[in-house]
Amino acid sequence: MQQNSNKRIAIVIDSLAGGGAEKVMLTLAKGLLAQGHQPHIIVLQPAVEHEVPVEIPLHFCFDAHERNLDSFWRLGTSVARLRQYLETLQQHVGRFDLFLSNLHQTNLLMTRTGVAPLYCVVHNSLDEELKRQRKLGPLAWLDMRRAQQALNGQHLVAVSEGVADELRHSRRIKPASVTTIYNPFSLAEIRQQADVSVADLPAGDYIIHVGRFARQKRHDVLFAALKKMRHDIPLVLLCSNRRKALKAIRKMGLEQRVIVPGFQQNPFPWIKHARLLVLSSDYEGFGNVLLEAIALGTPAVSTCCPHGPSEILSGPLSKWLVPRRDPAALAAVIDQALDESPDVLSAAILNQVALDTIVERYLSLLAKD
Repeated sequence: MQQNSNKRIAIVIDSLAGGGAEKVMLTLAKGLLAQGHQPHIIVLQPAVEHEVPVEIPLHFCFDAHERNLDSFWRLGTSVARLRQYLETLQQHVGRFDLFLSNLHQTNLLMTRTGVAPLYCVVHNSLDEELKRQRKLGPLAWLDMRRAQQALNGQHLVAVSEGVADELRHSRRIKPASVTTIYNPFSLAEIRQQADVSVADLPAGDYIIHVGRFARQKRHDVLFAALKKMRHDIPLVLLCSNRRKALKAIRKMGLEQRVIVPGFQQNPFPWIKHARLLVLSSDYEGFGNVLLEAIALGTPAVSTCCPHGPSEILSGPLSKWLVPRRDPAALAAVIDQALDESPDVLSAAILNQVALDTIVERYLSLLAKD
């Protein structure tokens, strides 16, 4: 075993496309590196939208053209290749002290490789994801259920107390353990990046939504709320799939009200200069953008969805939580927040998510092994 001051950590994930889990793990890797540890990011597919520091080794397991790695007919082969890849990698860089697996495809493969100690990080509500897949059809539901069942008997990290509680009381899986570790945030870096000059920022007031253009985020509810508001203020969407977003905006007749710059490598200047950030999701694992907003002093309004927002907007800030799927309620609370401009910089959660604190929480997993 290496000395406590120098741990080699493997962070394994589907890709580094522009999602919340990818950003969280990249932040964790930076924090580990800053404390003198050796993080390695191991990616199943070579899709990278985030900037990875050159000091953090980045490894790609499979080629870009390889698809369906977790399909019934390819799973055994994919697991064997991943197992061999990890063994060869460790022969070159040294044994890993901890493996952190992220997202369903990676979990499905990693839990079959036999590597240890392995913790699967659960970034979202399993119940809500399964409900969503049921609407897409029986095959999608079966695929999701199979991926979730890979967590049975595994050591899990939940990114919020709500997710942890769901995992502990699940009727579908029985984890070996569940540990809650909030997502890490480099608050100083967020504030520094927010001061970067951005030429495309709107000249006047605006509210902002940051997140994938996906059913989970319920842009339809947000757009309906926008039409019911008293304040005639534009909405900025920072999202992937800009074409799909613009199509939905035209359908709602909101072309003159919604600005869609698309995915931004650095969203923080946009968030800092907004009057308000809005989250309209059906469910979240934690709700990273809410934390990022309040860290920059930008008030936030959110649906009280499972899980995370109620842990971030707690105490006096809980008044800015609204029921899910209720455009009228969302519109009313957005209007109220614009009228009151609440102070959010004293939010209790900010002290619990500092990067150094979260790094120590992850390293403490080694003591449990």
